Amino acid sequence: MLSYEPTDAFFEAPIAYTPPPSANENDRLLRLRLIRSRRVGPATYLRLLSEHGSAAAALDALPEVAAAAGVKDYQACPEGVVQAELRAGKRAGARMICLGDPDYPDALAQVSDAPPVLWVKGHVGLMTRPCVALVGTRNASSLGARMARRLAADLGAAGYVVVSGLARGIDTLAHKAALPTGTIAVYAGGIDVTYPTENTDLAAEVAAQGLTVSEQPPGLQPQARHFPRRNRIVSGLSQGVIVVEAAARSGSLITARMAADQGRDVMAVPGHPMDSRASGGNILLRDGATLIRSAEDVIELLGQPPSLPDMLRPDLPPAATPRAPRAAPAATQAQAQADGGLEGQIIAQLGATPVAEDQLIRDLGTSPRALAQALAVLEMSGRVTRSAGGMVHAT
Repeated sequence: MLSYEPTDAFFEAPIAYTPPPSANENDRLLRLRLIRSRRVGPATYLRLLSEHGSAAAALDALPEVAAAAGVKDYQACPEGVVQAELRAGKRAGARMICLGDPDYPDALAQVSDAPPVLWVKGHVGLMTRPCVALVGTRNASSLGARMARRLAADLGAAGYVVVSGLARGIDTLAHKAALPTGTIAVYAGGIDVTYPTENTDLAAEVAAQGLTVSEQPPGLQPQARHFPRRNRIVSGLSQGVIVVEAAARSGSLITARMAADQGRDVMAVPGHPMDSRASGGNILLRDGATLIRSAEDVIELLGQPPSLPDMLRPDLPPAATPRAPRAAPAATQAQAQADGGLEGQIIAQLGATPVAEDQLIRDLGTSPRALAQALAVLEMSGRVTRSAGGMVHAT
């Protein structure tokens, strides 16, 4: 299926214009044809609708616009392509929302490059609640994982919807902890394409209890260029973005920069200066981000969400006390071999900040004896240091 590339758009400068609600199903089909046409990005889409008044007129004008830009023999996206996309969306159990429709989230509509079309699956009303994004590294430390779970659970209990990108690590932990209270997962690919595939079950849970969102056609496999586009939706849906752990050059910092450009609050959890997983968050703090120690810090900055009685919004999942996160299951022998054994899993969990050995036992789902043996090997090789009080950290 066709997908737009904003860098190839006829017009790149955004304009302040919000389309009216789609008039009927034919108008929705025409709007989908417009955004799926080659070299039509959000800026071009909005400018054409603004100048020509309707998607039908904009499609008629496209060949002339293309010719003026030096593109010969231009053709808009064929109707058959978008009809196939609509059928694929229906098969996936998703529905399409156009920019300007009543269900389109106000926060995202205010972004200059707001997606003209969203595919959604789940409780659409979650996008009307106060949202906060929680993002970070795919290789979370033990402390980072605990912080992500605690923030997501506590913010959910306070009334916030937790938004993230369904990636490994911090994203996954945030979605799991916020499932009972409401979470939104934004996909880089199609609404029916789970990435990474290991999160297939989690994606199904989010769609059932929360909401999944994508601007891409169903069936599209995500590529590297799609993730920054995904990230600006994560930040655009939210009042603020919290970075838990992130390297100095990472997608999480891209999300934070997009949040700042969108006028959102940027927050970060501080980390040890010698832990590379904390370098990105520490850079953000140096540059003016708000330091976050707990959900209370976030609420102090963003405010306490208003209470929303469940009876007034039957489409939303009922408020619930977040479940305590379950201990990670013991790794199978095959998993342990793939991850470099228990020693490799321990190194992945540790940073420069000391962690209690009993916490590692819970995080890794292993036995005290197995952990002690693995730590002895790592200590002898100089990869970890053990200190008084049962604390251990990476060397």
